[in-house]
Amino acid sequence: MEFNVKHGALETIKTGCLVVGINEARTLTGTAASLDGICGGQISAAVKRGDITGKSGQSLMLFALPGISAQRVLLVGTGKNAEMSDRDFRKLAQKVVATLKNGGATDAVLALTALPVKNRDLYSRTRLLVETVRESLYQFDQFKSKKADKPRLKKCTLWSADKADAEALKRAILHGQAISDGTDLTRDLGNLPGNVCTPTYLAKEAKALAKQFKGIEAEVLEEKDMKALGMGSLLAVSAGSAEPAKLIRLSYQGADAKAKPHVLVGKGITFDTGGISIKPGASMDEMKYDMCGAATVLGVFKAIVSLQLPINLTVLIASAENMPSGTAAKPGDIVTSMSGQTIEILNTDAEGRLVLCDALTYAERFNPASVVDIATLTGACIVALGSHTTGVMGNNDELIEKLLDAGKQADDRGWQLPLFDEYQEQLDSPFADIANIGGPKAGTITAACFLSRFTKAYPWAHLDIAGTAWISGGKEKGATGRPVPLLTQYLLNQVQG
Repeated sequence: MEFNVKHGALETIKTGCLVVGINEARTLTGTAASLDGICGGQISAAVKRGDITGKSGQSLMLFALPGISAQRVLLVGTGKNAEMSDRDFRKLAQKVVATLKNGGATDAVLALTALPVKNRDLYSRTRLLVETVRESLYQFDQFKSKKADKPRLKKCTLWSADKADAEALKRAILHGQAISDGTDLTRDLGNLPGNVCTPTYLAKEAKALAKQFKGIEAEVLEEKDMKALGMGSLLAVSAGSAEPAKLIRLSYQGADAKAKPHVLVGKGITFDTGGISIKPGASMDEMKYDMCGAATVLGVFKAIVSLQLPINLTVLIASAENMPSGTAAKPGDIVTSMSGQTIEILNTDAEGRLVLCDALTYAERFNPASVVDIATLTGACIVALGSHTTGVMGNNDELIEKLLDAGKQADDRGWQLPLFDEYQEQLDSPFADIANIGGPKAGTITAACFLSRFTKAYPWAHLDIAGTAWISGGKEKGATGRPVPLLTQYLLNQVQG
């Protein structure tokens, strides 16, 4: 999708469709009122007839209005509140795309950036608009023998009455497009089936991404390299699979070489059967999404590097396939992590923390400014927060607050859960330094407690995206691309102050 910026007299702009918002007030205001005067009152006449009242979710297409150069004018309801919520604004944008994407117009002018959205300035509401339009146009038909029709809508022009707004609009488009490109990559990787997206495939995708941009370092550690490093925990997860594990690193240096890098660590379990502690069969197909943490860090990396932000960024992906076999790890096995801590594996389906702990220990060598791991880690997080909010935990309050603020800015929200010392006791083992599960209570928290044992050397936060990384069941099933917007905003904020 191409986005442009235009200002000036709206009625003189030639376009396939002009999109204008109207509220539930009986008297037209703003852009709608101006256009109504030019077209001889045809918009207000439609309102009086009851064709549209301005209620949120309503729309009305008008054709060939006199005095207006646009071939069509799409009126969309903005509701009765003085300011729209993020959710209402997104729904409005989704309605616009649903109406136009397969309609007669190939281009549209959106006179929507001036609409009042609570706690959002011109830049942030415009970026939200761009990202929502892109999200609504996403489709994944790589494995369909009959491909879906491509949307007819190819170009959106964002209109503003004031030329002085152009810089903010262009910056919003630049950032929104980069975030959307990263989100699309994350969704594509997440939606791939497990027989295609293996640890080896992820490694190839990471190397291909590195080749798209100059100055990117790419490294893939093989199982022999991990064994030499003492990563017994990570290797215990891949032991039952014919697919070899990979530890993937991409590094981008956009700032001074002396500046500490921010590190993102992604869980990359490309398929999770549960291992010997095998999962129930229902919905097991969705365990291809257990690598969405890995997909996320690749999406964020693409967004940051395409913007050439002045920041140093390293992403690590701990990737393996968790399968049951004669060589698989068993409940009761004890392994030694790279940190030297021993782990009693009480449940082989708590494998994400086993791959992440070694990757988090490995992250120490980069002397990081911060480390954030992203993982579809626990079903308990879905019980606690549902599918709308990402769980956030960590050892540094300042880092956690920055992530929560970034989530609000990006409309990709997180919520902090506690990591009190009392929870750590649930991980006690009579035979090893630590057990890999802490019983049925507070499963999301005890999983993060486990990871905290390996993150004492730097500021660290953990994002549990088990509820937000994909949508389950039905026609809407698929990867969401979250939390690419949250993390990209977090890194943008480090640069912008």
